[in-house]
Amino acid sequence: MYKVHRLIFIAAILLLPVPAGSADGPAASTSRPFTIGERLTYEVSWLNLPAVIAMMEVASTEGTRSGSTVAKLIGTAQSTPIITKFFPVDNRVESDLDLDTLTPEHMTFRRREGKKKEDIDYTFRQKEGTVTAVRGGMTESLPIPVGTQDIISCLYYTRAVLPPTPGASLKMNVYHDKKNRPVEVRVEGIENLKGGWGTVETVRVRVIMPFHGLFMNKGDIYVWVTNDEQRTPVRMKAKVVLGAIVADLVDGWSGISQVKPGS
Repeated sequence: MYKVHRLIFIAAILLLPVPAGSADGPAASTSRPFTIGERLTYEVSWLNLPAVIAMMEVASTEGTRSGSTVAKLIGTAQSTPIITKFFPVDNRVESDLDLDTLTPEHMTFRRREGKKKEDIDYTFRQKEGTVTAVRGGMTESLPIPVGTQDIISCLYYTRAVLPPTPGASLKMNVYHDKKNRPVEVRVEGIENLKGGWGTVETVRVRVIMPFHGLFMNKGDIYVWVTNDEQRTPVRMKAKVVLGAIVADLVDGWSGISQVKPGS
Protein backbone atom coordinates (compact mmCIF):
# COMPACT_ATOMS: atom_id res chain seq x y z
CA MET A 1 0.00 0.00 0.00
CA TYR A 2 3.04 2.28 -0.30
CA LYS A 3 1.65 5.80 -0.22
CA VAL A 4 -1.23 4.82 -2.50
CA HIS A 5 -3.53 7.06 -0.50
CA ARG A 6 -1.13 9.98 -0.79
CA LEU A 7 -0.89 9.43 -4.53
CA ILE A 8 -4.66 9.38 -4.85
CA PHE A 9 -5.24 12.58 -2.94
CA ILE A 10 -2.51 14.54 -4.68
CA ALA A 11 -4.08 13.49 -7.96
CA ALA A 12 -7.55 14.42 -6.75
CA ILE A 13 -6.45 17.83 -5.54
CA LEU A 14 -4.57 18.68 -8.70
CA LEU A 15 -7.07 17.13 -11.07
CA LEU A 16 -9.31 20.18 -10.96
CA PRO A 17 -6.97 22.80 -12.41
CA VAL A 18 -5.68 20.71 -15.24
CA PRO A 19 -6.69 22.21 -18.63
CA ALA A 20 -4.54 24.83 -20.28
CA GLY A 21 -4.56 27.74 -22.69
CA SER A 22 -2.54 28.91 -25.65
CA ALA A 23 1.21 28.78 -26.03
CA ASP A 24 1.08 31.93 -28.11
CA GLY A 25 0.44 34.20 -25.14
CA PRO A 26 -2.70 35.84 -23.76
CA ALA A 27 -5.52 37.01 -25.97
CA ALA A 28 -6.16 40.73 -25.87
CA SER A 29 -9.97 40.57 -26.11
CA THR A 30 -11.11 37.25 -24.70
CA SER A 31 -14.72 36.81 -23.62
CA ARG A 32 -15.04 35.27 -20.19
CA PRO A 33 -17.47 32.39 -19.60
CA PHE A 34 -17.05 32.73 -15.83
CA THR A 35 -18.10 35.61 -13.59
CA ILE A 36 -17.29 36.96 -10.15
CA GLY A 37 -19.23 34.92 -7.63
CA GLU A 38 -19.13 31.62 -9.49
CA ARG A 39 -18.63 28.69 -7.11
CA LEU A 40 -18.41 25.07 -8.25
CA THR A 41 -18.30 22.13 -5.83
CA TYR A 42 -17.14 18.64 -6.78
CA GLU A 43 -17.19 15.24 -5.16
CA VAL A 44 -13.97 13.43 -6.00
CA SER A 45 -14.20 9.66 -5.77
CA TRP A 46 -11.72 6.82 -6.05
CA LEU A 47 -12.92 3.24 -6.63
CA ASN A 48 -16.47 4.61 -6.10
CA LEU A 49 -15.48 5.84 -2.63
CA PRO A 50 -16.14 9.57 -1.94
CA ALA A 51 -12.68 10.78 -0.99
CA VAL A 52 -12.44 14.54 -1.40
CA ILE A 53 -14.80 17.52 -1.64
CA ALA A 54 -13.26 20.18 -3.86
CA MET A 55 -14.45 23.71 -4.52
CA MET A 56 -13.49 26.31 -7.12
CA GLU A 57 -14.55 29.93 -6.71
CA VAL A 58 -14.10 33.24 -8.53
CA ALA A 59 -13.96 36.04 -5.96
CA SER A 60 -13.44 39.78 -6.29
CA THR A 61 -10.39 41.68 -5.10
CA GLU A 62 -10.06 45.29 -4.00
CA GLY A 63 -9.68 47.64 -6.94
CA THR A 64 -7.10 46.98 -9.62
CA ARG A 65 -3.42 46.12 -9.84
CA SER A 66 -0.97 47.45 -12.40
CA GLY A 67 -3.85 49.12 -14.20
CA SER A 68 -5.70 45.84 -14.74
CA THR A 69 -8.78 44.32 -13.15
CA VAL A 70 -7.93 41.32 -11.00
CA ALA A 71 -10.05 38.43 -9.74
CA LYS A 72 -9.08 35.93 -7.08
CA LEU A 73 -9.41 32.28 -8.03
CA ILE A 74 -9.80 30.01 -5.01
CA GLY A 75 -9.52 26.25 -5.02
CA THR A 76 -9.93 24.06 -1.94
CA ALA A 77 -9.84 20.31 -1.36
CA GLN A 78 -10.81 18.56 1.86
CA SER A 79 -10.93 14.84 2.54
CA THR A 80 -14.25 13.29 3.53
CA PRO A 81 -14.70 12.26 7.20
CA ILE A 82 -14.09 8.55 6.57
CA ILE A 83 -10.87 9.27 4.66
CA THR A 84 -9.69 11.92 7.12
CA LYS A 85 -9.33 9.22 9.76
CA PHE A 86 -6.28 7.77 8.03
CA PHE A 87 -5.16 10.46 5.57
CA PRO A 88 -6.43 14.02 6.19
CA VAL A 89 -6.29 16.49 3.31
CA ASP A 90 -6.94 20.24 3.65
CA ASN A 91 -5.47 22.18 0.72
CA ARG A 92 -6.09 25.70 -0.52
CA VAL A 93 -4.87 27.44 -3.67
CA GLU A 94 -5.38 31.15 -4.37
CA SER A 95 -4.44 32.82 -7.63
CA ASP A 96 -4.75 36.51 -8.55
CA LEU A 97 -5.84 36.52 -12.20
CA ASP A 98 -5.49 39.50 -14.55
CA LEU A 99 -8.92 39.55 -16.21
CA ASP A 100 -7.61 41.43 -19.24
CA THR A 101 -4.93 38.90 -20.19
CA LEU A 102 -6.24 35.89 -18.23
CA THR A 103 -2.77 35.25 -16.83
CA PRO A 104 -1.81 34.87 -13.15
CA GLU A 105 -0.01 37.56 -11.16
CA HIS A 106 0.39 35.80 -7.82
CA MET A 107 -0.40 32.35 -6.48
CA THR A 108 -0.26 30.76 -3.03
CA PHE A 109 -0.61 27.05 -2.29
CA ARG A 110 -1.36 25.94 1.26
CA ARG A 111 -0.82 22.18 1.23
CA ARG A 112 -1.86 19.96 4.11
CA GLU A 113 -1.72 16.26 3.25
CA GLY A 114 -1.34 13.70 5.99
CA LYS A 115 1.59 14.81 8.11
CA LYS A 116 2.99 17.02 5.38
CA LYS A 117 2.58 20.79 5.70
CA GLU A 118 3.91 23.12 3.03
CA ASP A 119 3.30 26.70 1.87
CA ILE A 120 4.27 27.80 -1.64
CA ASP A 121 4.22 31.35 -3.03
CA TYR A 122 4.71 32.34 -6.69
CA THR A 123 4.87 35.90 -8.07
CA PHE A 124 4.54 36.01 -11.86
CA ARG A 125 6.10 38.83 -13.87
CA GLN A 126 4.70 38.07 -17.28
CA LYS A 127 6.27 41.02 -19.12
CA GLU A 128 9.73 40.23 -17.77
CA GLY A 129 9.26 36.51 -18.33
CA THR A 130 10.14 35.49 -14.77
CA VAL A 131 8.53 33.96 -11.70
CA THR A 132 9.73 34.37 -8.12
CA ALA A 133 9.13 31.25 -6.06
CA VAL A 134 9.19 31.08 -2.27
CA ARG A 135 9.19 27.55 -0.91
CA GLY A 136 10.67 25.92 2.15
CA GLY A 137 12.31 29.18 3.21
CA MET A 138 14.11 29.48 -0.13
CA THR A 139 13.51 32.26 -2.68
CA GLU A 140 14.55 32.09 -6.32
CA SER A 141 13.61 33.65 -9.65
CA LEU A 142 13.22 31.48 -12.72
CA PRO A 143 12.47 32.16 -16.41
CA ILE A 144 9.00 31.47 -17.84
CA PRO A 145 7.45 31.94 -21.29
CA VAL A 146 5.09 34.88 -21.66
CA GLY A 147 1.53 33.76 -21.01
CA THR A 148 2.48 31.09 -18.49
CA GLN A 149 -0.38 29.79 -16.34
CA ASP A 150 -0.45 28.32 -12.83
CA ILE A 151 -2.22 25.15 -11.71
CA ILE A 152 -5.61 26.83 -11.21
CA SER A 153 -5.64 29.78 -13.65
CA CYS A 154 -5.12 27.42 -16.60
CA LEU A 155 -8.64 26.00 -16.24
CA TYR A 156 -10.30 29.41 -16.49
CA TYR A 157 -8.09 30.41 -19.41
CA THR A 158 -9.07 27.27 -21.28
CA ARG A 159 -12.77 27.82 -20.68
CA ALA A 160 -12.40 31.23 -22.33
CA VAL A 161 -10.07 30.34 -25.20
CA LEU A 162 -10.55 26.74 -26.37
CA PRO A 163 -13.13 26.51 -29.20
CA PRO A 164 -15.81 23.82 -28.58
CA THR A 165 -15.03 22.23 -31.94
CA PRO A 166 -13.87 18.61 -32.30
CA GLY A 167 -10.24 18.65 -33.40
CA ALA A 168 -9.48 22.05 -31.84
CA SER A 169 -6.40 22.14 -29.61
CA LEU A 170 -4.28 24.41 -27.44
CA LYS A 171 -0.73 24.18 -26.19
CA MET A 172 0.65 26.12 -23.28
CA ASN A 173 3.05 26.27 -20.40
CA VAL A 174 2.03 25.60 -16.79
CA TYR A 175 4.56 26.54 -14.12
CA HIS A 176 4.63 24.38 -11.01
CA ASP A 177 7.20 22.97 -8.62
CA LYS A 178 10.17 24.84 -10.12
CA LYS A 179 9.46 23.59 -13.63
CA ASN A 180 7.85 24.83 -16.83
CA ARG A 181 5.52 22.04 -17.91
CA PRO A 182 4.11 21.82 -21.45
CA VAL A 183 0.47 20.74 -21.67
CA GLU A 184 -1.70 20.15 -24.72
CA VAL A 185 -5.50 20.21 -24.65
CA ARG A 186 -7.63 18.68 -27.42
CA VAL A 187 -11.36 18.67 -28.07
CA GLU A 188 -12.33 15.07 -28.85
CA GLY A 189 -16.06 15.30 -29.34
CA ILE A 190 -19.55 16.41 -28.31
CA GLU A 191 -21.66 14.11 -26.14
CA ASN A 192 -24.63 14.16 -23.80
CA LEU A 193 -23.68 13.48 -20.19
CA LYS A 194 -26.00 12.58 -17.32
CA GLY A 195 -25.37 13.40 -13.67
CA GLY A 196 -26.71 15.35 -10.69
CA TRP A 197 -26.92 18.34 -13.00
CA GLY A 198 -29.39 16.49 -15.26
CA THR A 199 -28.54 15.61 -18.86
CA VAL A 200 -26.43 18.19 -20.64
CA GLU A 201 -24.59 18.48 -23.92
CA THR A 202 -20.89 18.55 -23.17
CA VAL A 203 -17.57 19.03 -24.90
CA ARG A 204 -15.16 16.17 -24.11
CA VAL A 205 -11.66 17.52 -23.67
CA ARG A 206 -8.49 15.43 -23.45
CA VAL A 207 -5.55 16.84 -21.54
CA ILE A 208 -2.37 15.29 -22.90
CA MET A 209 0.27 14.93 -20.22
CA PRO A 210 3.84 14.35 -21.47
CA PHE A 211 4.91 13.73 -17.87
CA HIS A 212 3.43 11.96 -14.85
CA GLY A 213 4.91 13.70 -11.83
CA LEU A 214 2.65 16.74 -11.49
CA PHE A 215 -0.77 15.15 -11.45
CA MET A 216 0.35 11.66 -10.37
CA ASN A 217 -1.72 10.14 -13.16
CA LYS A 218 -0.87 7.20 -15.39
CA GLY A 219 -2.11 8.79 -18.60
CA ASP A 220 -4.12 11.61 -20.04
CA ILE A 221 -6.88 13.42 -18.15
CA TYR A 222 -10.41 13.88 -19.51
CA VAL A 223 -12.66 16.85 -18.74
CA TRP A 224 -16.29 17.35 -19.79
CA VAL A 225 -17.50 20.97 -19.99
CA THR A 226 -20.98 22.17 -20.90
CA ASN A 227 -21.42 23.14 -24.52
CA ASP A 228 -22.80 26.58 -23.73
CA GLU A 229 -21.52 30.05 -22.90
CA GLN A 230 -20.49 29.06 -19.35
CA ARG A 231 -18.24 26.11 -20.36
CA THR A 232 -18.84 24.66 -16.88
CA PRO A 233 -16.67 21.61 -16.05
CA VAL A 234 -19.12 18.94 -14.90
CA ARG A 235 -16.87 15.87 -14.81
CA MET A 236 -13.14 15.10 -14.76
CA LYS A 237 -11.47 11.71 -14.88
CA ALA A 238 -7.91 10.41 -14.65
CA LYS A 239 -6.35 6.98 -14.22
CA VAL A 240 -3.95 6.59 -11.31
CA VAL A 241 -1.74 3.80 -10.06
CA LEU A 242 -4.77 1.90 -8.75
CA GLY A 243 -8.08 2.53 -10.48
CA ALA A 244 -9.29 5.96 -11.53
CA ILE A 245 -10.25 9.27 -9.97
CA VAL A 246 -13.53 10.89 -10.97
CA ALA A 247 -14.63 14.41 -10.01
CA ASP A 248 -18.35 15.16 -10.50
CA LEU A 249 -20.02 18.54 -10.09
CA VAL A 250 -22.44 18.38 -7.14
CA ASP A 251 -23.29 22.07 -6.64
CA GLY A 252 -23.08 25.27 -8.66
CA TRP A 253 -24.85 24.17 -11.84
CA SER A 254 -27.66 26.73 -11.75
CA GLY A 255 -26.47 28.25 -15.01
CA ILE A 256 -26.24 24.95 -16.90
CA SER A 257 -28.57 24.55 -19.89
CA GLN A 258 -30.05 21.06 -19.82
CA VAL A 259 -30.62 18.96 -22.92
CA LYS A 260 -34.30 18.80 -23.83
CA PRO A 261 -35.93 15.35 -23.98
CA GLY A 262 -35.65 13.86 -27.45
CA SER A 263 -32.77 16.10 -28.49
